[in-house]
Formats: sequence, C-alpha cells, structure tokens
Amino acid sequence: MEHRFFARRCRGHEAPGALALLICAGLATSVAQAANPQPYRVQWVSSGRDSVDSTLKLTSQLQALHGTAPVGPYGLIARARADVKRLRTVLESFGYYQGAVTITIDGRRLESLGLGKALEALPNGTDATVKIAASLGPLFHVGHIEVDGKVPAGIERTLGLPHALLGLASGAPAVAAEVLAAGERLQRRLQNAGYAQAKVDPPVAYEDPSRHVLNLKFQVTSGPQVRIGAIRIEGLEHVHASFVQRSLPIHPGQRYDAARIEQARQDLLGLGLFSSVTVRLGAADAKGLAPLTFLVRESKRYAFGINAAYSSDLGASGGVRWSDSNVFGGGQRLSASASAIDLGGTASTGAGYDARLEYDIPDFRRRGQTLGFSVAALRQTLQAYTQNGATAAATLTRRLSSEWVASAGTSYEHEQITQEGQYDQYNLVALPLSAQFDSTDLASPLLDPTHGMRLSLTVSPTLSTGASGAQLFVIVQGSAATYFDVHKLIAADPAGRTVLAARLIAGVAEGASQFGLPPDQRFYAGGSGTVRGYRYQSIGPQFPDGLPEGGTSMQAVNLELRQRVGAKFGFVLFADAGGVASGSSSVYRVGVGTGVRYYTSIGPIRLDFAVPTRQLANGGRFEVYIGLGQAF
Repeated sequence: MEHRFFARRCRGHEAPGALALLICAGLATSVAQAANPQPYRVQWVSSGRDSVDSTLKLTSQLQALHGTAPVGPYGLIARARADVKRLRTVLESFGYYQGAVTITIDGRRLESLGLGKALEALPNGTDATVKIAASLGPLFHVGHIEVDGKVPAGIERTLGLPHALLGLASGAPAVAAEVLAAGERLQRRLQNAGYAQAKVDPPVAYEDPSRHVLNLKFQVTSGPQVRIGAIRIEGLEHVHASFVQRSLPIHPGQRYDAARIEQARQDLLGLGLFSSVTVRLGAADAKGLAPLTFLVRESKRYAFGINAAYSSDLGASGGVRWSDSNVFGGGQRLSASASAIDLGGTASTGAGYDARLEYDIPDFRRRGQTLGFSVAALRQTLQAYTQNGATAAATLTRRLSSEWVASAGTSYEHEQITQEGQYDQYNLVALPLSAQFDSTDLASPLLDPTHGMRLSLTVSPTLSTGASGAQLFVIVQGSAATYFDVHKLIAADPAGRTVLAARLIAGVAEGASQFGLPPDQRFYAGGSGTVRGYRYQSIGPQFPDGLPEGGTSMQAVNLELRQRVGAKFGFVLFADAGGVASGSSSVYRVGVGTGVRYYTSIGPIRLDFAVPTRQLANGGRFEVYIGLGQAF
C-alpha cells in the first residue's frame, strides 16, 4: 500500500492522515444537536505506551468536547465514528500502521443496530459510557530510503545519501514526526549550502505489511546555487542604516546560507531596537546574486518603568527608571534610575538611596562589543555599617558566543563609611575582569529557567587608600547555577512544570586582613541573595555588641524544588546553607522555607517565607521576601 506521508491514498482520493489530522482536526465533526442532549463519560483502556495514550486523549473529540459541546444520541454516535478515524491516525503517526481503535457505547459497538434507539431510551440525565480501547499491533520500521531528484554531488557526498538523511536510517521506527523532520533537515542543509530555492516534499511511503516496514521516497528539487546580492534595510525611521549594516554578520557576495541569515535576523532583534524583523529573498540575476531585504519595525525609543520589592530584613524599596534606546541613531542607550532603599527593615537603621546614570555604545570598534560608562551615588544605613559613596566606571563587554560573555573595565569609588562608631574615608580604584556563561536560552534573567547553566567569575584587583594607608588586594567572586527539568526523568510530567535548581556561590579576598579591607568590601552572608531565613549580613563574625564584622571569604549553597500549578501559579521548597570566615573564625548556618510564584510575561512574582534552623541572638524567627524573578 502506498502512503503519501500524512496524506493516505484511498480509492484515488487523498484523505488527511497522521500529522495533518493531528494539527488540522477541529470541530468539523458532523454532529447533530438534539433537543435532549445525551450526557456521557469516557473510559480509556491503556494501549501500553504512555506517550501514545496521552496523544490519543489530546486528539479525541469525545474527550475534548465532553461537557462543553452536548450532543444528542445520534450526534454522540457520529462523534465516536469520527474519533475512530482520528485516533487510528494517531497510531499511524507513532509507527503502528496495523493498529486498531475500538469504541463502544454502553457496551455496544458503533455498528450495532438499535444503538441510537437504546440511547434515546435512557432516562434523562443518565450518562452513557463511552469506552475507547487502542490496540497498537506491530511497530513498523523504516525500510529502503530513496531520494528522487537531482541532489548536488557535494551535498550527496557530505550526507551519504540516501541512508543518512541527517538522522534517519533504515531500521529506525517509522515515527511520522521523525520521518518528516528528516526531510526538513535535508532541505535546510541544501539551503545552508546556497540552494535558496531547495525543496524537499513530504515523502511517499510504501507499506510492506508482511515485513512491517515502510519504504520511503523523498522528492528533492535543489534549484540553482546562489550568492547574496545587495542587502537592503526597509522600515527604518530613527535608526541609521549604516549602523544596521555594520551589525549584520553577512555581506554581499557570500554564498547564501539560510542558517546565517536567520542568525542575522536574530542579531538585529537582539539589539533591542526592533519589535519585528523579517527577511525577503529576491530572484537571482544572471550572475547568481539574489538581493536580500530585511524588513524591520522599530520599537518605541523611550521607556519608563517602576520597580518595587520588600523583605523583612531590608524593608521596602522602590524606584523609577527611564531609558532612551537610540540616542544618536546608532543604538546608543542612555538610562537613568533612582530608588529609595532600606525602608523599615530589621537589618537597616534608616532610609537610603541608589541613583545611577548609564550610557552604552554598541558594536564599539567591532561587532558584539559594547563600551559602557556609568556613574552612581549610593547611601546605605545598615546594622553592619553606614555608607555614602559615589562611583564612576567604564566597562568593555564582548560577546564571545551565544553563551559566553567577557568584560574588562575600570572603576573609581569615593566613600565614607561608619562602622562601630568609627568614621573612615576610602578611595578605591579597581580593574574588574569577568566572564559569564548562560545556556538557559532566555532573553531576560528575570524569566524562569528550566534547563541549562549559569556561571560567572569576577576578579577585581583593587587599590584602596584611606585613614589606615594604602592596601592592594584582589577580590574573587564566582557562582554556578544549574536547572534540571524533571520531565527528562519522568515523561508523564509535562516539560517545564517541575524543575530542580541549585546554586553555589563563593568569594575570597586576598592581600589584606579582615580589618584591612573597607567594611563594604568584606564578605557577609544572610538574606535573599545567600541564606534565606537569616537577616541580611547577620551570618559571620560579630563584634561584642552582636553587629556584623564581615569576613575575608564566603560560601553558600542554594537548593530549590520549583513546581508550577496551573497556568499562572507555582510553589517552591528550598534549603540554603552558607557562612563567612575570617582567619580561624568561621560561622555557618542553614535556612529552609517555602514560597509561591505568580507567573507573568516579564517573569515570576516571588513570595518566599524562610526560617533559620538555628536562632541567632539578635535574629528574627522568620524572614519574608517579595520580588520579581526567581531567587536565582
């Protein structure tokens, strides 16, 4: 028997099959609405494969319309008959071409004479029992693979056609999605090799029932190989075309490569200047040059936002932020923010502020490199110390790949700090070097990671001058976070619903003693960023009056179980452990807690409640944290 993959030939007509039916099946079942709807309940008999069963239930109109689209007795029979064909298509899509679907209503087969009258005779409000059973039969495998059409010799040698269609080989299960994906991969490979008009049709499958195999024939049309001609940018209003052209990783004269062109489109979106970017390929000329047009729509240039957070140790904070994303037409970004902080928390002694002005120049000297300048003013009134400081910094950031980013910079800070009644002034000159790795595939750090890792390492050589003289020291800080989707272990658990998250953070200062370091350069633990359940900066060596001293090193471990519930809500269970050391003195503590999440388009809103496992002399019995985004 011959199959057009997902278009089965029957008596000279093509009827939807497999994926086409899975995707396109709607409410087109010919059902008759009766005056007295017939209620029913659905019973499923397992096929023996969880993945097949779940797809059957998602595809069944009997299941989907139960309780929402009532039908009369004959409408119910029609709906069930349509489901038989629909569900057999599901079995075929998994490679079970001799599978069977049996549906009975109150123990009667759908073909039974008098079934309709028997349903009409049921007392009003009595449920009919619809029982659905699927028998898989033998699993079909891929047999002979044939490619019909002219494939360029170089591509054929590279792919080893016909048996290595980028992942599909004879003997593999004849799963519909994988067979289609093989053709799509071959088409992409041709397009990436310069054959812009290449097309691979859905394969024709020839069924061999006795051997339980499907022999496949792929029809390939390569077309001519082309190179990129003139590149045009359309839709620009305030952004300069020259800047956009410099931002593209492709150039006229290069061989057409669909993957590189898609990366160029993504790069333009990544600039943050455009709300949409589409690509249009023109017809090739006699020289084989095809013009390329990027159609863009600029985003709003100005943005204004507000922020707010609360924790029982640091109190409330709130502020405003304004930005201009295209100051001079080249994507230069200017942003200003101001926040009131430390409003009423147990770890603070009064209100503070944090004000910043930042200016970034993208693609500085080369693509993917940004030069940034910033100035900031900060006031903190904490139990550990009171600080007033002003900072100026310049940082050069380079994106090394889609996952790696490195930066180097310089900063100057002038600050006045009072700790334990002693007032000192410091001038700090630092040369921070950092590297970050992120494989979570998220556009914003506020979004909810479900897989991948985040790594960071910062090394900051610092020269400090103050009342105690000059000190040269190096501060090293690092973190590693990983996210594991439980779906990988338990297929029945939907992807992204249950996530295990873990983080390790550590820091050390070398070259200066504990009190040779300015108080704000020492390490502290406790609070939402390290060990929840303990007041901010409360873990570590303490002065005789119980206030934090700060130390020369710090370590912390965070573990979380994140569970989504429904579309918008979730909860977490967590345990944090960490401590601070200075010389021979060290203090380590453990906190545990739970929290709820409300998921929004910009990230989850977080509410955490944590308790210490060991009460501190001047600590609270619990801490509460509210913010935007996951804890890490």
